[in-house]
Amino acid sequence: MTDERLERFNCLAFCLHKYNEESSLTNFVLASSSPRRRQLLAAAGYMFRVIPPDESAEDGLLPDERVECYVCRLAVQKAQNVAEKIVSGMVIGCDTVVFCNKNILEKPADGHDARRMLTMLRDREHSVLSGLCVLNKTAEIVTKNVRYAETKLRMEQITDAMIDAYLQTGAWQGKAGAFGYQDGNDWLQILEGSESNVAGLPLELLMEMLPHGKRQNTPVDKIPALL
Repeated sequence: MTDERLERFNCLAFCLHKYNEESSLTNFVLASSSPRRRQLLAAAGYMFRVIPPDESAEDGLLPDERVECYVCRLAVQKAQNVAEKIVSGMVIGCDTVVFCNKNILEKPADGHDARRMLTMLRDREHSVLSGLCVLNKTAEIVTKNVRYAETKLRMEQITDAMIDAYLQTGAWQGKAGAFGYQDGNDWLQILEGSESNVAGLPLELLMEMLPHGKRQNTPVDKIPALL
């Protein structure tokens, strides 16, 4: 991580850690098996436990479903699935995809699928979209707040040899679009939006959505993004 990225991360992490201290969130659950989401929340200072959703909480795209509706629906389904396993608490569900040329790219099935995705993305602008659901369950009521974040990127005209080298690292595994911005690849450029969203969890949006906590004096759009 460069000095500039480290400074931006430390600034955002401080803001989120301060919120966590002041908001008295004592039963915080991450509904995800993603190690990157766990790392992002932990680095931001959150105290939480992880309960992965069942595989049945995820399904495919519905007919005529818009990509932003798709990621929001899956985020809700993941949060609801985990909420059924607890008595009370605040559950965070998230789903992230890459969207390019009207194609939704999720996690690659294998190396051949990863190569197909990277070949499609190179020399093109594309978007990373994450649906985010904050579900608060008490003995009396269940409330949900659902939103999505979109980050626009461009991948350089990388060569086949560069794709081969990246695939050999195995870093593409388990990542939507077969790439990770956090891997430090200099052939990815963010044009607009949250960097932490590209890593799998839009932390700025999460700050906006968390209920009944004291908001920071720093406006969200002024908080530097992660990575």
